[in-house]
Amino acid sequence: MNLKLTSGSIKQRGWSLALIALAGLVLTACGSSTSKLPAGDSQMEFGQIVPVEGDAQYTDIIPQELATMLEDKDFFFVNVHVPYERELPNTDAFIPFDRIADFLHEFPEDTNSKIVLYCRSGSMSSTAARELVRLGYTNIYNLDGGFRAWSAAGYEFITP
Repeated sequence: MNLKLTSGSIKQRGWSLALIALAGLVLTACGSSTSKLPAGDSQMEFGQIVPVEGDAQYTDIIPQELATMLEDKDFFFVNVHVPYERELPNTDAFIPFDRIADFLHEFPEDTNSKIVLYCRSGSMSSTAARELVRLGYTNIYNLDGGFRAWSAAGYEFITP
């Protein structure tokens, strides 16, 4: 096999390698911003951080993460879907997503309490998460994809 390298082909190969390296850096930088607590902390956290106006945030979690959290449930678990259709096991309350402030008395008084929200698709619970953060709560989780994602992942739910 006869390989002939010209300055043009070397330059083109150099640009190709540079683009591949740049793509690798971009993919690494755009990876999940999963939050983990320092080693030795007994509480495990994971999920995708969702910034909210005013330097606040909540965390989107996937069904597998929620299933792990439910093994040692240490949070207030709320179905915010309107109208009520079904719920996940171990749900503590049904509070309409658009009436969070009206039902604040049903939430833990401690604004640092861990609260996990869900709805059918994740849209209503995202709205509720933003509202709770706006009201000063700091440890809010949202089931990304809602009970549709929960069911698609093979987990059970309760239907009335």
